Amino acid sequence: MMVTENTDLALEPVLRFPEFEGEWEQKKLGEITQYVDYRGKTPQKSEQGVFLVTAKNIKQGYIDYEVSREFILLKDYENVMRRGKPLIGDVLITTEAPLGNVASIDIEGIALAQRVIKLRGKENILQNGFLKFRLISPQFQKPLDDKSSGTTAKGIKGSELHKMAISFPTLPEQKRIASFFTVLDQKLNQLKQKKNLLAQYKKGVRQQLFSQKLRFKDDEGNEFPDWEEKKLNQITEIFDGTHQTPTYLPIGIPFYSVEHVTANNFENTKFISIDVFEKENKRVKLEKGDILMTRIGDIGTARLIDWDVKASFYVSLALIKQSSEFYSAYLNHYISTKDFQNELWQRTIHVAFPKKINLGEIGNCIVMLPVIAEQTKIANFLSAIDEKINQTQIQIKKTEQYKKGLMQKMFC
Repeated sequence: MMVTENTDLALEPVLRFPEFEGEWEQKKLGEITQYVDYRGKTPQKSEQGVFLVTAKNIKQGYIDYEVSREFILLKDYENVMRRGKPLIGDVLITTEAPLGNVASIDIEGIALAQRVIKLRGKENILQNGFLKFRLISPQFQKPLDDKSSGTTAKGIKGSELHKMAISFPTLPEQKRIASFFTVLDQKLNQLKQKKNLLAQYKKGVRQQLFSQKLRFKDDEGNEFPDWEEKKLNQITEIFDGTHQTPTYLPIGIPFYSVEHVTANNFENTKFISIDVFEKENKRVKLEKGDILMTRIGDIGTARLIDWDVKASFYVSLALIKQSSEFYSAYLNHYISTKDFQNELWQRTIHVAFPKKINLGEIGNCIVMLPVIAEQTKIANFLSAIDEKINQTQIQIKKTEQYKKGLMQKMFC
């Protein structure tokens, strides 16, 4: 690709393919597309029939057919779509709740709901593939957000959307750009599919391991002893964090709460003073090998502290101390099993707001314990899958950042 000397007045992208040059054109969407706004009376829904794509189905860049499954009667299809039937390749954009999500139609025979506008580039002027990525680009999304109205849910009228101008190059360059980003999206989809398959594999093999349908053998090839059943409070101590919200500082000692455990991100935290930390640290000390588990709001998400830690935590978290009775990584995996999660759910106070589980109830939950050697083999096997999932997620994030950077430079 070639970097151009762009100015604020020139309609040229910062980055473009070397075989293309010259300024882009700029016109209103209504001038270069055929569009249909499907606002109007909500069609009668049915249990089956023609799939109805709603604003909820349209994500940024693709249609999610699982997040919402609504249908209209086949006999109503012609009337509902009388303004224009959707074709493969047509571009959809949501006008409200959410605003500005863009996707291409990829299957035939669907219906479109309200809050969705269908766009089709006019022949020999605008290519649909380019149009999709142009509408996703920050050069369109930012002015779209600026023009939107509403306090609880931002939205834009179709009549206003059609007045919005976009810049575009010649058709050959449009096709080149669309092809490039399509290939990039395919790579992203492959990585996401790989991550999903790894997660499904882990879920299946974890169920096999903890139900003892799949067993490891010791290093000599012999069977391990039978597992023991124990309450959690028989093998460890459980604490909660401070009950008082501390005064936060710009810098200091990290302070963990539910969001850090659920996001598995312990870097972007709030901070407390060393005095507050030392006072709390005398009551309960967070150490490498301990497990933090959510117990208020979110219930049962656990994270193993596998780093040298100096931090305090809030009352919404339970601290499960490391013990010679178990291998910490094993217990961390066991907490996520269906049996343990079901018991947590049964012991949770659901009428409380937010819902919560008391420390005593956590301690009464049952844990199935093999000998330490088998615990270690199980944990290491599952942790190896986790590492593959994490590495795939890193690739996804890098590819998304790469795409985002290119979209900022390849459109104007």
